[in-house]
Amino acid sequence: MRRGSFVLLSALIVAALGLSACGGGDAGGGTGDKVQSIRLVAAEYSKSNTAAFWAQFAKKYQAKTGIRLDVQVVSWTDIDQQSSTMIQNGSPPDILNLNAYASYAADDLLYNADEVLSPEVRGDLLDAFVKSGTYKGKLYGMPDLSSARALFYNKALFAKAGVANPPTTWPEFADTAKKISALGDGVTGYAEPLGPEEAQAEFSIWLVNNGGDWKTDGKWTINSPKNVETLKFLKQLAVTDKVTQNNPGRTNRTDGAFAQFRSGKAGMVVGFSPLAGDLDKDKTVEYGVAPMPSNTGGPAQTYGVTDYLMAFKRPGNTDAVKAFYDLYYSPDEVNTFIKGEGFLPVTKSGIKEFSSDQALKVYLDTLPNVHLTPTDDPRWDKVKLAVQQNLGTAVAPDGDPQRVLDDLQKLAESGS
Repeated sequence: MRRGSFVLLSALIVAALGLSACGGGDAGGGTGDKVQSIRLVAAEYSKSNTAAFWAQFAKKYQAKTGIRLDVQVVSWTDIDQQSSTMIQNGSPPDILNLNAYASYAADDLLYNADEVLSPEVRGDLLDAFVKSGTYKGKLYGMPDLSSARALFYNKALFAKAGVANPPTTWPEFADTAKKISALGDGVTGYAEPLGPEEAQAEFSIWLVNNGGDWKTDGKWTINSPKNVETLKFLKQLAVTDKVTQNNPGRTNRTDGAFAQFRSGKAGMVVGFSPLAGDLDKDKTVEYGVAPMPSNTGGPAQTYGVTDYLMAFKRPGNTDAVKAFYDLYYSPDEVNTFIKGEGFLPVTKSGIKEFSSDQALKVYLDTLPNVHLTPTDDPRWDKVKLAVQQNLGTAVAPDGDPQRVLDDLQKLAESGS
């Protein structure tokens, strides 16, 4: 899922919001009358669950509040452009499910949690996701679900290569990948996806296990020595050790690295709980899940993702939005949605509910302290897009990790 950068004409949009009852359609204009309906634009996580869940949720919401919830489910491929167009035209939905919010908060288009979230719900949210959803001291990005990454490994290939346990250090990782690649028959030691689908995620989980980060103490540190060392290691795997698939810089996660692992042709890949669900359905690969190897000598770190349910200001919709959040964050709703999509909880109570599932233990143990990308910075949208487009060039034979990260650092600091 990607969101390109664009300029929001916030003054015009706010004026348009005041003049028209956008989103619900029958709100009574700018009089402040309470709305009779609100609109949700939601991302499609799966064809089997997303639309069905929101359809049932809408029925419950109307039965509880008397307010109609109009739901539009949009694919991740299209939701960036469609939601951007809605907002630029001054017609945002009341609730938008997206993975970036800070630029909208910066333009004063969103409600903050003090305005629409109950203290009980706010207190139940995991601290890591509250932090990622906070812009200038206010929570605007309300998390809907989460994921955390871990190392998946093929037990059969490990046994064939004589490797007893998953690696815990980077030297062990490189050695293990070499042994598995030596098996031949099209097998690679590590499926490394640094293509445009999610290069920022692949790089993130490696850099946090080398003591790096995108920002440190509020300042961009993309080209820090630790991050350069990390990207050089990923290039080493691809170019020097030759333990990855061909063209890792152009390989995407889902149809590339995951597909290779699911076919039994990769010894290791960074994955998450939905991949485990697919593997359990396939029943063709005997796999294990382990913490990521560390290059710092400290405990393994993990990278995670959360998406947001942000609420746009509109005359008369405040109570309807509050009621939406109250219902969604009730355990029967939020945890049902998350389980149906195969992801991880965003609440403290959710971790307790999910804790009985041993298959999720490796993720849940690290979830409260998960590392996230800096979605609270409006510039992250622009930086992320550049990472997706350019990071993979660093692991080509003629790639230059230092130059690539220097260019990304300049972009982040430019503020343009």
